[in-house]
Amino acid sequence: MMASQLQEALQSLPENAPEPIVKEIFSSVLFKVLDFQQGEIHPEYTTGRGPVDYAIRKTREDDIFLHTKTNPWLLVELKGRDVNLSPDAANYQKTVNQLKRYLLADYTSSCQWGLITNSIHIQLFRKHGRVVHPATPCLSMDSSNVDEIASLIKEKIDCSVKALTIAVYNNKGGVGKTTTTVNLAAIFTLLGKKVLIVDFDPNQQDLTNSLGLPLQDGDVYKALTEKSPNLSNAIHSFSLTEKRTGQVFSFDIISADKVLAYDIEEAKIRQEIKINTLHKALEKLKTQYDYILIDNPPNWRIFSQLGLYAADVVLIPTKHNNLFSLENAATAMKQFIPETQKHKGDGTPVPLPVFFNGEKMTHPQLKAAKEAIAEIIKLSKKEGHNLLPYFFPKWSKSTQDTHILEIPSYANIAGSAFARIPAVYRDKTAREYYKGLAKEYFLK
Repeated sequence: MMASQLQEALQSLPENAPEPIVKEIFSSVLFKVLDFQQGEIHPEYTTGRGPVDYAIRKTREDDIFLHTKTNPWLLVELKGRDVNLSPDAANYQKTVNQLKRYLLADYTSSCQWGLITNSIHIQLFRKHGRVVHPATPCLSMDSSNVDEIASLIKEKIDCSVKALTIAVYNNKGGVGKTTTTVNLAAIFTLLGKKVLIVDFDPNQQDLTNSLGLPLQDGDVYKALTEKSPNLSNAIHSFSLTEKRTGQVFSFDIISADKVLAYDIEEAKIRQEIKINTLHKALEKLKTQYDYILIDNPPNWRIFSQLGLYAADVVLIPTKHNNLFSLENAATAMKQFIPETQKHKGDGTPVPLPVFFNGEKMTHPQLKAAKEAIAEIIKLSKKEGHNLLPYFFPKWSKSTQDTHILEIPSYANIAGSAFARIPAVYRDKTAREYYKGLAKEYFLK
């Protein structure tokens, strides 16, 4: 069998080829296989946070990217074979951070994809607003699989999905997961986004009850046990008309299904519903929404496992005065999320940094919480886990910034469930709190 162009390129590379050689021999062939032409590829593209090796976009009529340099679609950071990009290497994380910095820069807001490679390893990332998450694992590449890997990457970048799926989760109850889910969904709608929320805690049903909605009577169960799972019939709309302006705000919701809570034992559910079933069902809806939020139970049983598997990212509320909520956040990052990533095989879901949710906090209390977090980080590092970016995301050696985002205690947020209306629809202060949360994590 004749070697493909990519196979020939790999076979032509010296063992420790430096970056210029990899660029000359490998990258040009890779871009051709990904179906990009010469005028669609701009080398050393200025991002506003340093030059990226390549920015790429398809030509649109007379808009040739190499000439106009506008609205890049894909960024590529390329390294030499002498730079180790295996997932455990220091240069891997350094290169990922470099790519993220470029993707979130001023001149690359239109970008939806990022790629790192040294011709030995390759990984695709997806950008959605401020979130950059893996679209593939970091893949080892050689002449036996390079064509298959290139086809996978091409398939993904040719078929962009719209929604970001967010699982709101902590293994500790009472941290405000449901309040976060409802109000984050509502603030997204106020900012013009189309949103679906999923109450996937059929035993507690808090999200459904907080909006005064009826429970599903088997529609979710039926959809998830079908050969081709389809949740369209389980979707309902929650809407509110602003009295002063007449403007209508709404989001879609899949409410809790009482059949899953009361009528079927978990052992039977595990037999009938596979770990990827919710993910497959929600993937079909991703072109219809900007955000899909899943409210998960506070445990690590079947519904939480399905919810995290379906997600791109995991948002983890905590309480500064509840050590268990902080320790359980760490457990999710060290155990549950990696376990899910291993099953799923595409590098997702990834945890977002924790935030403090809905408690009054004094300076001594904040100091005590940060000391507890520092100890969690220290112990986790001994176990081989770097949790620093997820607890202190602004920390660097130069700044040592330990800021953690906080949603303050506020009566109108806590009491909004009695009104059956999300707090951000009723209260300006609540609106500003959740707008801050949305902008910190999701909106660029």
